Amino acid sequence: MEAKKEMAVERFMKGYNCCQAVACAYCEELGMREEDVFKMTEGFGSGMGGLKDTCGAVTGMFLTISLANSAGDMENPKLTKADTYRKFREAAAKFRDEMGSIYCRDLLTEKGQQPLSCCIRCVECAAGIVDKFTNDHTKGL
Repeated sequence: MEAKKEMAVERFMKGYNCCQAVACAYCEELGMREEDVFKMTEGFGSGMGGLKDTCGAVTGMFLTISLANSAGDMENPKLTKADTYRKFREAAAKFRDEMGSIYCRDLLTEKGQQPLSCCIRCVECAAGIVDKFTNDHTKGL
């Protein structure tokens, strides 16, 4: 699904933060309004609001996987929780293998104004992992 990676990068280049770029690329498939996801993820760029902690693209990847995987059963909240956590760990490992870390402070190899090429690579990587998940979610990542 090269198109989703391209959509995520296009949004990032437009000024969305890295979390918004990844999560908003999947709104249609997830039945979410892009405006709502955009608002919800506004503070998660630059490693959690500029703290340089967990990469925003990773956070967007996690959010998207959670939305796609959760049963949404509030009467049985544990129904899919363990599986979603497992998928997060798998996704984080894949991202770490490809990018070297899941932390913005380690990934941010350039200085200056956005869009930085290191951030573009993180958005592409995270969207690629989400694509793998959504294409093959019954087998895991």
